[in-house]
Amino acid sequence: MKKLINEPGDVVDEMLEGMVAAHPEYLRRLDGLEVLVRADAPVDGKVAVVSGGGSGHEPTHAGYLGEGLLDGAAAGEMFTSPTADQLGEMIAACDGGAGVLCVVKNYEGDVMNFDTGAEMAAMEDVEVEQVVVDDDVAVEDSLYTSGRRGVCGTILVHKVAGAKAAAGGELSEVKQVAEKVIDNVGTMGTALTSCVTPEKGEPTFDLGDDEIELGIGIHGEPGTERVDHMPADEITDHLTERVLEDLGTDSGAEVVTIVNGMGGTPLSELYVVNRRLQEILGDRGIETWDAWVGDYMTSLDMMGCSITVLEVDDELKELLAAPADSPALKV
Repeated sequence: MKKLINEPGDVVDEMLEGMVAAHPEYLRRLDGLEVLVRADAPVDGKVAVVSGGGSGHEPTHAGYLGEGLLDGAAAGEMFTSPTADQLGEMIAACDGGAGVLCVVKNYEGDVMNFDTGAEMAAMEDVEVEQVVVDDDVAVEDSLYTSGRRGVCGTILVHKVAGAKAAAGGELSEVKQVAEKVIDNVGTMGTALTSCVTPEKGEPTFDLGDDEIELGIGIHGEPGTERVDHMPADEITDHLTERVLEDLGTDSGAEVVTIVNGMGGTPLSELYVVNRRLQEILGDRGIETWDAWVGDYMTSLDMMGCSITVLEVDDELKELLAAPADSPALKV
């Protein structure tokens, strides 16, 4: 497969250097580490919000570094958790004296290494709290998780927690709003093709020309079923109904939706999916307060999408509407 890379083992390092070169007003790199932080980190007196995980999901995570969002983002190798040492260094570097909230996607390596990294930072008198995002409604356990996977709903956790921290919230308050999002968000995705990692150079799983995978994970983990390719409306119906059923969303609810591209899907196709998603919600008497469409948490060059629904109240709407300024997301 053709890729714009040099050596496969250098992709993450060179990607981070390129990000800093493109966005020096937002980002800086911690010396010798695959960690980016806000250019002005640490911000004195503000709770820091940090995240991280394997590379290959860009703009997640470092694309969300900036005012009203994340303070630090650690990048592991492709689809591989950052090391505990890197996470500990990141947490300590971002602490402005008010504590640090770690937003972790529910993958065993991420959870284990964030736990250890937080313990290392605590030894340096940093107050650390952690939330684990598990918004994928498709499967209860997968190749990399105990319990549900953390996927695109994580971006809404970043936004709400980052806004609460920017408004001067205490660490316990920032954690509380992050948990409110986790309790009220659901996501399900589909793959039309496999992704291709730089190291492997070929598809990570086999998918027939006329097949799609429903409920796929962002690393290519198996979904709920493999079926013949369907029109966009039928795929959207399936994904949306599963998410709404899981959330128990009723008529009269207000929601934020995300139609998220997996990296290889044209924006035009994502808008086709959003058209049907909004029709479904309208038919059910569910009001869309805001709709996001684009690439927010990808899987390299996979063709496909995910649908995220978050039920919102006045507090969450205020935090989602608060100013944010990062390379990948501006409000």
